[in-house]
Amino acid sequence: MTTRTGEAVAGVDGVPGGWVVAVVEAGGAVSWHACADAAEVLARTAGCAAVGVDVPIGLPAAAPRECDLLARRRLGRARSSVFLAPVRAVLAAGSHPQACEVSRAAAGAAISIQAWGIVPKIREWDAAEFDGDRVLEVHPEVAFRAMAPGTAFERKKNARGAGQRIAALRGFADAGAALAGAPASAGVDDALDALACAWTARRWAAGEAEQLGGDRDPVSGRRMRIVV
Repeated sequence: MTTRTGEAVAGVDGVPGGWVVAVVEAGGAVSWHACADAAEVLARTAGCAAVGVDVPIGLPAAAPRECDLLARRRLGRARSSVFLAPVRAVLAAGSHPQACEVSRAAAGAAISIQAWGIVPKIREWDAAEFDGDRVLEVHPEVAFRAMAPGTAFERKKNARGAGQRIAALRGFADAGAALAGAPASAGVDDALDALACAWTARRWAAGEAEQLGGDRDPVSGRRMRIVV
């Protein structure tokens, strides 16, 4: 892709009832948006060079996605923060028990309750139309590990863990100051995750990011990858 280093980028994280979006200008200034759905996110970020979204983009028919397994391996003891993306057939399920039945039939294993909880958000992005070379799947914890590989990150919901992530973001944006403007719908951890997603988007726009996985979804044709 052509590098676009002088333009804004965005990071997107799911919150109850929608999404929190952090738009970060080239100089580090941060603006925030609370969006109801993927369509609104795409409208708000139409002018951004790259958009990092913490949601599975591209789904497998059966086996786990390579990108999820690689991300888990990279995080080591924190690997549980990477949920295995559901098989595509799960999107049509109406309940967690039904989703487990479908997943067992297709992949040989049930779907976790945590992964089931984000299925509505996966459906939104699976149905949305966007440029897959500008709107990218990212993972905040993999991003934080890349920012500060020597840091043993605590849980993001406690003060120490939040402080560690604010420090890791320092070269990209003043996350501590930016939090004051975050939407009320976003927790501190959600806002920091959105900034981490934007950090990865900046790397992608600059041609500096790496890609985990990359096989194509057999139905949508989208790449099943996590950008770091």
